[in-house]
Amino acid sequence: MTERCDWCGDDPLYVAYHDEEWGVPCRDERALFELMILEGMQAGLSWLTILRKRQGFRLAFRGFDPEVIAHFEERDRQRLLADAGIVRNRAKIDATIGNAQALLDLRARGIDFVDWIWDSVDGRPEQNSWRNLGQVPASTPRSTALSKRLRKAGFRFVGPTICYAWMQAAGLVNDHIVSCHRHAACAALAEA
Repeated sequence: MTERCDWCGDDPLYVAYHDEEWGVPCRDERALFELMILEGMQAGLSWLTILRKRQGFRLAFRGFDPEVIAHFEERDRQRLLADAGIVRNRAKIDATIGNAQALLDLRARGIDFVDWIWDSVDGRPEQNSWRNLGQVPASTPRSTALSKRLRKAGFRFVGPTICYAWMQAAGLVNDHIVSCHRHAACAALAEA
């Protein structure tokens, strides 16, 4: 039997996310932006709820293209608020639009979003060696620092806990427990 981190349970969608995506270093701008937005959308909800609505989010937010989202208008907000395929929370929807605008502002200043985010871990995934889920922190000094940088740049729904969950999801940190079959695989990807 394959050992996994306890948090993913046995739901096939959750297991696939754990086995194929969570903790894999992500250096694609759009995918990194998507994960940031989804982590913000998850605040107060279960991650499984977000995974089940992920395709709906991708459709509603036009493939998470920041250039498109940054130009959403009031009619787009109304369309999103009426879309049962996503989390219909005005503050989170407004934050998504604002975050796309903040990302484009970074670009306009000559800052590469991917490099800027990865600078928070000195460009290399942090490798942790947790033995059980209880050892994994909800936030760290690095996620707190990243949260402050993001907020200063105009991003929202990026508190230290959300940032840490995002760092885990996007592989900036390897928080698979050491007995999980993905721990060594993600550690190897960090070396690649």
